[in-house]
Amino acid sequence: MSEFDFDACVVGAGAVGLACGFALAKRGLSVAVLEKEAAIGQGVSSRNSEVAHGGLYYPTGSLKARFCVEGRRALYAFLDAHNVAYRRCGKIVVATAADEVERLEAIGRQAEANGVEGMQTLTGAQAMAMEPGLRVVEALLSPQSGVIDSHGYMHALRGEIEGRGGAVVESTPFLGAEPLAGGGFRVRAGGEAPAELTVRLLVTAPGLSAQAVAGEIEGFPKALIPARHLGKGVYFRLQGRAPFEHLIYPPPIHGALGTHYRKDLGGQAVFGPDLSYVESEDYTVDPARAELFYSYIRRFWPGLPDGALAPDYAGIRPKIHGPDEPQPDFRLDGEAAHGLAGLVALFGIESPGLTSSLAIGEAVAGMLCD
Repeated sequence: MSEFDFDACVVGAGAVGLACGFALAKRGLSVAVLEKEAAIGQGVSSRNSEVAHGGLYYPTGSLKARFCVEGRRALYAFLDAHNVAYRRCGKIVVATAADEVERLEAIGRQAEANGVEGMQTLTGAQAMAMEPGLRVVEALLSPQSGVIDSHGYMHALRGEIEGRGGAVVESTPFLGAEPLAGGGFRVRAGGEAPAELTVRLLVTAPGLSAQAVAGEIEGFPKALIPARHLGKGVYFRLQGRAPFEHLIYPPPIHGALGTHYRKDLGGQAVFGPDLSYVESEDYTVDPARAELFYSYIRRFWPGLPDGALAPDYAGIRPKIHGPDEPQPDFRLDGEAAHGLAGLVALFGIESPGLTSSLAIGEAVAGMLCD
């Protein structure tokens, strides 16, 4: 087919989908981004900690390690260029007991292997001098970590796409796609005005819907679609003055970074997320979970007052592993994986997906264009 409606279609207008659209638009391609919700960033991208991660934890050579460091560097530059709010407050990873020190030291070695800038080892006294109220025996300081305005970031990405002649179309669910004989795809979109469009390139980045979307692409091998697991995390907000300026992180738990502290851009203190595997997209927050938060938080902040935590919000992570399975890497499945030229399907883009988004977008565009 010699003419297409758009050069590229991206399914999903969260941070990663918009970053993919931006990377393609920068290469001079006409891009349409389809979003099933009534506004951009309503899924995973709006229900996270809004943390720009340093890149400390991820295995050497993994996509997560590389994209987190590259993406974080690009992210701060992008936010500066677009006047999007952020606070590079730094992160203190804490060991609250002697049996956590070895894990802390391993995180420090991993951060060094990943090329994370400026890492410092702190004695307990040094950490507690920086943040009175902490109780720690040893700590790591990651000065590059921070908190960002994720919605401002996504709106800036949208502006870049539309400023280059692209379209971000809301309330338009992806219904399916079929490869065309001469290359490219016919994409079916729903909503109030269902439509078909032809595109040369197709990127699927719909977060929690990744498996369902891949299943609606004709010729996509079903055996390559990973199992879908929903990792729910809830957050509690502190009623009172924020106690710390830095992000405060205990050592990670299996499958996640664990319940941590942040002072958001509005100046309020938020704790979370925890992790539980659920069967459906349920965003309720059970107030009873606060009891687990109190005992966990008081390991590093013994001064947390009784009754100070209020239920806030919940997020769900698009995991491709179960609770007892090793945590896999990001998956960017191109033609070499599934055999369909012009298609990149993303799976398992959870944390640090927000931080990594610009690097993921560049990698996807490179797979399709370079």
